[in-house]
Amino acid sequence: MDDVPDARRRLMANVRSADTKPEMVVRRIAHALGYRYRLHIRSLPGSPDLVFPGKRKVIFVHGCFWHRHHGCSRTTFPKTREDYWNAKFSANIARDAAQATALLGLGWSVLTIWECEIRDLLALRQRISSFLSNDAASAPFPN
Repeated sequence: MDDVPDARRRLMANVRSADTKPEMVVRRIAHALGYRYRLHIRSLPGSPDLVFPGKRKVIFVHGCFWHRHHGCSRTTFPKTREDYWNAKFSANIARDAAQATALLGLGWSVLTIWECEIRDLLALRQRISSFLSNDAASAPFPN
């Protein structure tokens, strides 16, 4: 019985918050498009994954499970500790919304890219290119 908590602890310790595969894909695309960026600027709300200071634009790369991508098949729900997970996911969603709103209030444009979007690299490249080349402000909660 003690193996289950140890196994769970090891599994959760491997969950990364930076330099994830989806984040690296987005970085490579932005770089290939000729854009240069800074990573995880802590002075900005939410420490965005990619920051384009000259353009006042940021990109968040969200995992579908942790950030609850609505309608995505990766947004499953754990079968144990339902109260814990409900509170955790609700807090994540509220935090993401507050961070995007705060950034918009500071004059930054925000793009959220979901983990499942890396499956279609051409569409992702177009979305990133459109966001970075457009001077219009973005909506805080894109799907």
